[in-house]
Amino acid sequence: MVDRTSLFGAAEADGIVRCDACPVLCRIRPGRAGACSRYANEEGRLVRTDPLVLLTSAVEEGRPVVPFLDAAQEWSGEVTPAEPVFVTAIGAGTTYPDYKPAPFIVGSRHHGVDTVTVVTEGIFSYCGLKVKIDTDRHLGPECAPVMHEGEQIGHVTTAEYGSQMLSLGGVRHLTGGSKREGSVTCAAMLALCRKEAIEVTIPDGARLSIQAGAAPVVNGVRETRMRVGCGSAAIGIFAQQFFGHVDEVVVLDDHITGVLSEHQAGKCLSMRPTGLRVRGRRSTPGRYFQVAHPGTGWGGTDITDPLTVLESIDPKLAWPGMRVLMTSTTGEDALYLELDDALRPIPAPMPEAVRRTVARIGENCEPAMTSILFMAGAGGSLRAGVTENPILLTRRVQAGEVRVTMGGAPCYLYPGGGITLMADILRIPDKAFGYVPTPALVAPIEFTLRADLYAALGGHVEHAIALSALIERHGAESLAAPWMSANPWPDAPG
Repeated sequence: MVDRTSLFGAAEADGIVRCDACPVLCRIRPGRAGACSRYANEEGRLVRTDPLVLLTSAVEEGRPVVPFLDAAQEWSGEVTPAEPVFVTAIGAGTTYPDYKPAPFIVGSRHHGVDTVTVVTEGIFSYCGLKVKIDTDRHLGPECAPVMHEGEQIGHVTTAEYGSQMLSLGGVRHLTGGSKREGSVTCAAMLALCRKEAIEVTIPDGARLSIQAGAAPVVNGVRETRMRVGCGSAAIGIFAQQFFGHVDEVVVLDDHITGVLSEHQAGKCLSMRPTGLRVRGRRSTPGRYFQVAHPGTGWGGTDITDPLTVLESIDPKLAWPGMRVLMTSTTGEDALYLELDDALRPIPAPMPEAVRRTVARIGENCEPAMTSILFMAGAGGSLRAGVTENPILLTRRVQAGEVRVTMGGAPCYLYPGGGITLMADILRIPDKAFGYVPTPALVAPIEFTLRADLYAALGGHVEHAIALSALIERHGAESLAAPWMSANPWPDAPG
């Protein structure tokens, strides 16, 4: 029988060690690290440069794990230490080449259920980032390239309610273009996954600084508000509060501009028709599309002078002294007007009651933020590290009988074939991601399931180790980190 571990870190002449943690197969000289800096040659022995991270709610960040088990005491055979501990894959190492069992297969007991957690650092060539940018500003046309350091690393995708979306990375940018494109894409993704900021540009669009959990910076200006809704939604939400203080309200929006008196909300309030008509394509009453081009002006349009969107004022319906408010979907831009005797809109001091409602629009806008989701497909090496027949694992994951986490963070699993997952970068512990120069990202992944189910799947049970034994052997060289309270504890389903 072949020793599955004998090929990892094979010694060569002159003290050189060959690292088999990824396809690069670095030959590392004594005292040096490999290309990814995650493995090094320590006196002819291949070692991990990052500590294994164990999460618990019972320790302070950065404290060694030794207190979980007194090293002076012999292990008494318990599966689980007194305090709840979750072994993450951060710092665990990989299963490459594929047939090796996962670096740690850990047995524990949770709520009386014998549980196994299989941990490994996956090498993800098939991965990308979905970036949600809370802004009303136009960032670029849909499908426009996203550029970083002169290389395309992604594209603009569909805008969602109050947010612009980018799709970054993916196997085609990592492997399908030039070597530099792959390297730049990998480095940009790694920086974002490590919660650092990068700058990107969109041709015929904006220059952006993006960072998970931080407000986006668009063309050098830090965003503060996510819009309350489209122009029509803003009309509907605040119609009652405007009623009686103005005769007409126009809420400018790149997608759906609202006009109060025409809108269903205005009809329900029995508002008098004003004869004010805005440009664009009328959809349903009080809702207009394409009133302007996308831009960084009012409501995500290219408008800086809101009066330019007024197409006409019907003298049969309008009247001198008619009160008109024009505002953006965030309330940051607003103009109060009154019609003179010639029915011309003239700027006038905004009444306090109207000012309060404009401020209410702003109050209802959430703080602008950049959210980044890591998305990947868990393929051969991950599954083979869990069981010798990977399809059994895939089917149990799809059936919800196996909990999949990344550094303890919950994952959303896509329906359909394979194990395609997505996780919020902000819910994954710091320093969880690495890379290999193939290029690909390295990310932690854990599979937690009942011990009896793991055996039934043909798992590598002979390589399992009790949690207390793992702590006894590796505690001094590991790192204790606090559990993120927002994340549910990853117990075994069922």
